[in-house]
Amino acid sequence: MVAHCAALLVLTDRSVYLMFVIDFQTHPDRYRHWRLGVDGRVATLDMDVDPDGGLHDGYKLKLNSYDLGVDIELADAVQRLRFEHPEVGAVVLGSMKERVFCAGANITMLAGAPHPLKVNFCKFTNETRNGIEEATAESGQRYLAAINGTAAGGGYELALATDHIMLIDDGSASVALPEVPLLAVLPGTGGLTRLVDKRFVRRDRADVFCTIEEGIKGSRAVEWKLIDELVPGSVFDERVADRANEFADASPRPADAVGVPLTPLDRNFSDNGVVYSSVTVTINRSARTAEIVVKGPTGPAPSDTEAAGSAGADWWALRAARELDDAILHLRVNELEIGTWIIRTEGDMEAVLDHDRFLHEHDDNWFVHEVMLYWRRILKRVDVTSRTIISLIDPGSCFGGVLAELALASDRTYMFLGTTEDDDRTAVLALSESSRGVLPMSNGLARIGTRFWGDDEGLRAAEETIGTSLDADAAMQAGLVTEIYDDIDWDDELRIMFEERTSFSPDCLTAMEANLRFPGPETLETKIFGRLTAWQNWVFQRPSASGETGALRRYGTGLRPEYDKRRV
Repeated sequence: MVAHCAALLVLTDRSVYLMFVIDFQTHPDRYRHWRLGVDGRVATLDMDVDPDGGLHDGYKLKLNSYDLGVDIELADAVQRLRFEHPEVGAVVLGSMKERVFCAGANITMLAGAPHPLKVNFCKFTNETRNGIEEATAESGQRYLAAINGTAAGGGYELALATDHIMLIDDGSASVALPEVPLLAVLPGTGGLTRLVDKRFVRRDRADVFCTIEEGIKGSRAVEWKLIDELVPGSVFDERVADRANEFADASPRPADAVGVPLTPLDRNFSDNGVVYSSVTVTINRSARTAEIVVKGPTGPAPSDTEAAGSAGADWWALRAARELDDAILHLRVNELEIGTWIIRTEGDMEAVLDHDRFLHEHDDNWFVHEVMLYWRRILKRVDVTSRTIISLIDPGSCFGGVLAELALASDRTYMFLGTTEDDDRTAVLALSESSRGVLPMSNGLARIGTRFWGDDEGLRAAEETIGTSLDADAAMQAGLVTEIYDDIDWDDELRIMFEERTSFSPDCLTAMEANLRFPGPETLETKIFGRLTAWQNWVFQRPSASGETGALRRYGTGLRPEYDKRRV
């Protein structure tokens, strides 16, 4: 069986069937493409791609080229370094292939992959590389790239995600972004943006660089700011080790802390969804919806950081985060026709707020800080997911603290007004310090800042509600929900809304939602997910790239691609 494709034997009332899904859960013991090593304060993460380890049949992962399966392992390694190795202050990204760092995304895979897989592949690789940058900026684990040969396309983009790039000076090693001249597509993992926004490469030089198939090497690569250091081959390994130790010595990571093992998730797949301990996904295939229910904690927050560390991966704040993250990735990649996600919560609001307060009060602890950063990444993943997202705040829900951010991340939020004949509880929404900007969107703003962009008075009024519990009328008055309905109208109004939503073009909804979610300033991340991803999405469907005579199809055949010469 190919890597990261799980064969799930699912029992239903009527039949037993075999379902293949892409699984985002793995472990270093099962890696086929990466070698992770830790030596004191420095970790090494070496790429050693198994050519026969592709996610699907029909291509070979030669020259450290990669597919989604390779990146799933990379994302897992980055995550484990943050949680399981608090002592690590520097991470060296390298290669075990002689004279090859990474050839980038596998071209045969891209040429043969259906469009949704191409797009999901690019989105996940972007999120992984953003996670590397966040680890450097927020976690004190500084990444450096040790390029021992050719770094082309996505290989150079991987290096660009690190904080320091070292290139061996052997007369042939080079860096390149050859997608435009060779493949008629764009560098899909932020390469264009990072050249000019992160490394401050002059735009005319960036233009030249992105149209040179063979790339740039030697002192010119340093002069153009494409790399940070050019190192003679005779001292390359030694110089890389020295630089890594220098970064590690300057890291604030606690050298004597004990890591938290990321134990396997407890989950059960069926044809109708996935059940975890704190998250349940229920799919309605006829309606093309998925209901995601996040359950709050059943007990109080840990008494102190030592107790949180002892609970480890079973602490609700981390366990729920990991389960929600896995559910999001599963739905995004394996359930393409489920276009609307309905987010609900269940549990004790006070318990949720207790755990939320603990996160903020102990954010100076490395483990607690990592859990908070993980919620930041998950919420960003929600923000850029190409699905309609609707939150329903009803009696018994617990949209408070970090969970309230799920409601604010939604395209629409509906709240139940009053009580029912069978339940005297009222629906409540409770913003906390989590809404003040510690969990920013890709545009750098808090979600309430994005919600009230250009409305300073509305933003001040919303911020004044932080720390209080709001019923439906108060939440509506504060502008924090879309509509409120009582027991008479709740079911009918929601049914009409969902039926209307599913009648629209999925393509139009994806484009509309992506345009509306990020008002305000543009950042490196919004350029990658909003501008670059949109263009790449379009380019991937153009005949010049993906047509029968396009560059992706004819790459490696010896035949020249045929381009549609019209500018549109």
